[in-house]
Amino acid sequence: MADVMTVTFEVKDFHLTHIFDCGQCFRWNLQPDGSWAGIAGGRLARMTEADGILTVTGTAVSPDESEEEFRRFWYDYLDLGRDYGKIKRSLGRGDAAMRRAIKAGEGIRILNQDLWETMISFIISQNNNIPRIKGCIEAVCREFGQVIDVPAELRPFVESEKLYTIPEPEVLASLTREDLDGCRLGYRAPYLIETACQVLEMGGMEAVENHLRHAKDPVAELTYFAGVGPKVASCIALFGVGRYDAFPIDVWMRRAMHTVYNIEENRVGEMQAYAREHFGKYGGFAQQYLFYYMRGL
Repeated sequence: MADVMTVTFEVKDFHLTHIFDCGQCFRWNLQPDGSWAGIAGGRLARMTEADGILTVTGTAVSPDESEEEFRRFWYDYLDLGRDYGKIKRSLGRGDAAMRRAIKAGEGIRILNQDLWETMISFIISQNNNIPRIKGCIEAVCREFGQVIDVPAELRPFVESEKLYTIPEPEVLASLTREDLDGCRLGYRAPYLIETACQVLEMGGMEAVENHLRHAKDPVAELTYFAGVGPKVASCIALFGVGRYDAFPIDVWMRRAMHTVYNIEENRVGEMQAYAREHFGKYGGFAQQYLFYYMRGL
């Protein structure tokens, strides 16, 4: 069983619920005691935050992982090195509506997520609600992922003694649609299999990630993959490739842009143009504040 470590960070512009409940990730769950537990990078962790101190207790990814490596992983994953105060000041300047949205989700941070997990998650997410997305992802992981044993220290906060990783592309590429029937993915099932095959044809995830991070327009490049349209591609670019100018637009965002900026809901192109002009390189951050704000109205 993997070692358990605990590290703490001083944080500001940070709120766990804002981060894990803003539609960017699906493997974190609120616990009865107010903590959040989930999986990232093959690590299981529980997080609490009080009085500007974040505490992360979790499993090491390997027996020889040092505390410094463990700390660095979570520091990077939670984007703790970025000045969100600067971003919020920039977005809110001259925009009272955006300032209201920022106030609603002032503790949001955009996670630096694993690209493969992000691709799988957002292919599953299309035309789906968050509880069902989570259920589908967990079903795929349970059936085809690798086991993560839950150590005794974390069992009070996790419903099962075993959790599971996202299955690798090689595993999904070997499946048939019938193999995935029990995961209740519907029409999305063949997309996962075909996307996994495409990843392998391109040389694996390292090659795919290198290509996307150097692409002039990763959103356009991502639409090559099965089941990935413009909205899903924008989500993957923002959350998995670090393209913070991406501005994903779904039903919630069409409502938000109509409610906040009075743009007709069917004018998606106009919304994208507005985001490019007014939010620029911070488009993804603006999208998250607006998304969280709209869901709370």
